[in-house]
This record gives sequence, C-alpha cells and structure tokens, in this order.
Amino acid sequence: MPLPPAPTKRAALLSADALDAPARSHAKATRKTDQAGPTHQPAALELFDNRSAGGEAEHPVAYLPKEPGHAGTTGAKSYQKQGAPAPSRPEPVAKVKKPKHTGPAKLFVLDTNVLMHDPMCLFRFEEHDIFLPMIVLEELDGHKKGMTEVARNARQTSRTLDALAGTNGADIAKGLKLDTTGHKEAGGCLFFQTKVLDYSLPMSLPQGKADNQILGVVEALRKEYAPREVVLVSKDINMRVKARALGLATDDYQNDKTLEDGDMLYAGSLALPTDFWTRQSKTIESWQQGSHTFYRITGPIVGSLLINQFVFFEAPGEPPLYARVTEIRAKTAVLKTLKDYTHLKNAVWGITTRNREQNFAMNLLMDPEVDFVTLAGTAGTGKTLMALASGLTQVLDDRRYTEIIMTRATVSVGEDIGFLPGTEEEKMGPWMGALDDNLEVLGKNDSGSGEWGRAATNELIRSRIKVKSMNFMRGRTFLNKYVIIDEAQNLTPKQMKTLITRAGPGTKIICMGNLAQIDTPYLTEGSSGMTYAVDRFKGWPHGGHITLARGERSRLADFASEVL
Repeated sequence: MPLPPAPTKRAALLSADALDAPARSHAKATRKTDQAGPTHQPAALELFDNRSAGGEAEHPVAYLPKEPGHAGTTGAKSYQKQGAPAPSRPEPVAKVKKPKHTGPAKLFVLDTNVLMHDPMCLFRFEEHDIFLPMIVLEELDGHKKGMTEVARNARQTSRTLDALAGTNGADIAKGLKLDTTGHKEAGGCLFFQTKVLDYSLPMSLPQGKADNQILGVVEALRKEYAPREVVLVSKDINMRVKARALGLATDDYQNDKTLEDGDMLYAGSLALPTDFWTRQSKTIESWQQGSHTFYRITGPIVGSLLINQFVFFEAPGEPPLYARVTEIRAKTAVLKTLKDYTHLKNAVWGITTRNREQNFAMNLLMDPEVDFVTLAGTAGTGKTLMALASGLTQVLDDRRYTEIIMTRATVSVGEDIGFLPGTEEEKMGPWMGALDDNLEVLGKNDSGSGEWGRAATNELIRSRIKVKSMNFMRGRTFLNKYVIIDEAQNLTPKQMKTLITRAGPGTKIICMGNLAQIDTPYLTEGSSGMTYAVDRFKGWPHGGHITLARGERSRLADFASEVL
C-alpha cells in the first residue's frame, strides 16, 4: 500500500486522509519490494506511531529526509539514480518502561496514619483504586491543628483532597480521577464512603473505636466487590494484626522506605579480590602525581565501583593497597592512593586514626573537594572525634572555613526532662555532651603549652564552635561553614533535606549517626533520613560515605556493644 504524500514544507501537519493511511508496510513485504527494485519514490519518508506512556496514540511524527548538500548525507534523488532503494532510518530507541500490573486493579483502603505519614501517598498506587472511609476524614480533621509534622501532613492531605474534588467534572459518587491534578503516574480513582455499609464484627471489638470502624468498612467492601481484592494499608502494626485475625488482606505502606529489608546499606568500601594483581598485571596503568599514585584498572570489577568509593587489598606476604575511586569511564576506573593518617606525622589536631575505616573517613573529612560526608557506625567508632578534629584543623590552621556549626536531633532516650532555661545555645547544652567530651580529649593533646595555654586554646576553640537548634534552620544559608549534624539517624528524610539544602558556597556538611540507635517513633533503618541521604548521594563526585566497623573507645565499650 503506498505511503501518504510528504508534507509540502517542514514541520507541516499531515492531512486527515494521510493520517488514516498505515504508517509502514509489513517487514516481509518491504523486503520483497527491495528485491524487485525501486517502485514508489517517497521511500525516505517514514511514519512512526509515537505513543505516550499511557498507551494512547498521539499525532504521528514525520521524519523528513535531509536536504542534499549537507555533510555526511545524500539526497533521496541520488538513491533513485543508482537504482537502489533509500536506506531506512534508525528507529528511535524506546524507553524501558516498568512492567505494569497485569491483573485486575486492587482497591486499597487507607488508614489515617498513612495519610499523615506521607501526604502524597494518594498518588503512589499506580493503576489501583483508593477508598477512604468517612472516619478517616474525621480523624484527619482532628489532627490538622498545630505546628508538628503530623499536623502539616494532615493539612496538606486535606488540600490535596479538596483539589481532587474541585476539578472540572469531578463526581464523588463515581470516583475522582487521581491524575487530574498533574500526577500522571496515578491511574486509578479515589472513592469516598458516601453511604452506610453493612458489616458485622466480633463482639470483642468495640464498635465505637475508629480502627474497628475502618476494619468494618474493609469487611463490607470485600463482600461488595468480590472477587476483587480489597487491601487495608496501615502503618499501625496492631491494626494489621487485627485485620489478619479477621481474615482481611492488609499490608504496610512501603513507599517511604529507601531500602527494603533484604537490601544492605552502601558501606562505602570494597575489598579487592585476592587475585586482583594477577588479573590486572597486563592491563593496569600507573603513574605518580605528587605524593599519590594512580592506577587505571579494567575488568568486570569496574561495574561494581562508584565514585569516591574506597577499595583495599590486604593479603599475607604482599604490600597492602588502600585507594579511592576518582574516575569511572566506560570499562575503566582510576584509583588514587590515600594519605596515611595512621602515621603521627599526618596527625590531625593531634589525632591519628587507628584502623582502616577511620583512615578512609579522615581522607573524606580532609578533602576540600568533598562537600558532603556521611559517617555511620556503632558507639565508640570515633565519628564525632574525627569530625571535630578535622573541623578545627581546617578552621583554625588552614582557614578553609570560618567556623564550625554543630546541631543534632533533640530526641531523648528516656522521658523528657521538660523545658530548658536560657538562650538557644544554653538550651542545646544538655544535648551536646558529646561535644564537650570530645573537646576535652582534643584539648589534652596540647601538652606543651601549660595550663594557661590550654585554657586559652579551649577559649579559642569555643569561640569558633556554634551550637544551633534544628528548629530554626529553615531559611538560613551557611557560607564557608563546617556543619556537623550529630545523631542524624533520628532525622526524617524531609528534615535531612531541610538541613542539607542550607549549604551555601564553600560549606561542608558532615552527617553522623548509628542506625542501630533510632529513638524517633515511626522511623526504621530503612526509612531514616540518614539512610535516605547515603543512598541518594552515593556515586556523587563531591560526596562520600564510610561505615566505621570497629570501636576504639575502650575494651569495656567494645565488649558491651558485642554482648549486650
């Protein structure tokens, strides 16, 4: 079948009759035509059916032949003179799409805590539908007052529901299309409870309790929409246990988790295989630049490396290698040897590192090209001490930064002691015991200046360290500051974003924490703000992470962390 005529000018729309013509003949028919010789001349014009992500066909895109005379191209007339068909143009590469759910769409009933945990959760369920019981709206209304994170999320959820209900042609009885407010990834509908549902629950469950009313709604929907699957989504563990006891399908809200339970957090270091030098002996390149040695390596190991990841080679009888990945191109990677901070001549404010991971961390902390560093590790691994020592060296000796700003999440381990008197810095004093302890260690290293000299040094150090509260960080911009965020495992991803985006030109941010000591309610190792930051920044040329493995506080602390 002949192709439609070419447009008279570039970027001209095809006529309605041309749109009805097929875009391309079958591949077998094309091959037969090519063998028989040239037939109809507009062979350089091809139509591709350009489909959107939703599967609906848009206007076909006409690919016109390039004009003769351009470098590297030949006009369609020259092909006709030679008696050969015009070569086909390469088809545009289709993007790899996530496979969609092939079965029937599910109906998810959302608990109130899911909406208050993530106000954008309505758009995270792809093509599935969402049902909100009336009691959920009542609970949202009861939590909207206040300045807490929960109250802000409740208000944002209410505004989202109002926007969905206020779109042109919206009908609550038939369901609100979730993609009407610009969220094209949501292909389902939102349904509200608009009538009294008939359900019966065991007498042991009080009928007036909100959780039990939601369970009753799920039970009624399961009977009404059978065999369609109705699933209750809740962050409340007890709620999910009761639902399973009643035979109802239930699940946790997983979209907030950066890492799944089976995933491992990026450690920041990688052990090279024992046959590393044997495999690389013929292809490795090495050169010296200053005090550092560079190696260019190839092989399958390059695919598992990231920028600023540390690699080490330790084997009995062979010299060790400690390096950092500085460049990855195609199938090659460049390794740069590290500065040895375990040696006394490279001591930082009198502090030397005691193990391999501490040396990795100190190389990140002292590198001016690394703007963001995350340190994870158990108690006593030296996170705060190394961060303060490198900060004091770069503020007082190198004059790279103007001052140190230290903050932390004010989440107590036990009962809250109530309000604290004084200024912002005085209120933060009880939370900064770790700062005082480490400054005491750093002050004792200056043993040659006497008592008066140590007092003067401590006064100078105190003047360059500012303790700030996280509550007043929004809107600030830090210029040439060395920012230390302690106990970062207790921050939510939103709080972590608020703090990191405060960085101005010349600022370096250090995040430290122990993911095994999360004290914030509703936060887990997979949903912590620190896990979020480590996962998002891995591989960035100006960011680095290292997990400290061995404690160096004392033999008592090391033994207690293992057996208790």
